[in-house]
Amino acid sequence: MKRILYLLILSLMISKAGFSQEIIKLYPNGPKESNELTVPESFRDSGFLKDISDPRILVFTSPKEKANGTAVLICPGGGYSGVAFRHEGKDIAKWFNELGISAFVLYYRMPNGHYNVPLTDAQTALAIIHKRAKEWNIDNNKIGIMGFSAGGHLASTVGTHFETNEQRPAFMILGYPVVTMDSILTHKGSRNNLLGKKPSDELVKLYSNELQVTKKTPPTFILHATNDKTVPLKNSIQLYEALKENKIEVELDTFALGGHGFGMRKKGIPVDNWPELLKNWLKKNKLI
Repeated sequence: MKRILYLLILSLMISKAGFSQEIIKLYPNGPKESNELTVPESFRDSGFLKDISDPRILVFTSPKEKANGTAVLICPGGGYSGVAFRHEGKDIAKWFNELGISAFVLYYRMPNGHYNVPLTDAQTALAIIHKRAKEWNIDNNKIGIMGFSAGGHLASTVGTHFETNEQRPAFMILGYPVVTMDSILTHKGSRNNLLGKKPSDELVKLYSNELQVTKKTPPTFILHATNDKTVPLKNSIQLYEALKENKIEVELDTFALGGHGFGMRKKGIPVDNWPELLKNWLKKNKLI
């Protein structure tokens, strides 16, 4: 009963904001694998939901008369402890809708050391989008993924660990992403939450996504502030270099100021203009 009441309140909040039309649970009968979190979901603040065990997507479809066929699954950040669903989720989705792009905000399960759980959720969400693409006026060949911070790690995991054409995103958009699990360069909280405090060398390598790039990795747009003290810029640089080495189309935009976690928050500095840079990249890649 409490869970139903929570989803009802969340739905009303989203409806009132005028952003979303639908909430879709990824596993209506529950996921096969538990993340073994025993605490209920709760709000750290009005824009951050933590301890997620019931994954779902918020649907922000572009109106039929405006839709251009492109869609993006958005993975908000939160150190693999929660999701910053507002400035790294709903606000981004609204911006995409204005471009004729349908967007889906992913509330993925927190791994709690079950490293495969977030990837499973993201791949399941992509499968749902593919299955209902015609209904939502989406081109199955133009479904991409976006992520910020730890959500950027999840997005880049999706873009480097796919096994089927449906699992492969058409493009990646990464904001100040955690990319590597190397203990020196990673965000330690994200690594601990995803892999546990004493992961094997093999697991660290597997989830260091700069090492998993191939010639099949999708075109990528990356943004990062050089003064980011939470996730070192080297995460993005190493991924950029790996993509270039594999001749993948990639753009890396850096900003002297911005820090970490800016998302769609306006700061009155040049980093505020990153959506325009992304818009130009989307045009160049014939996604809008």
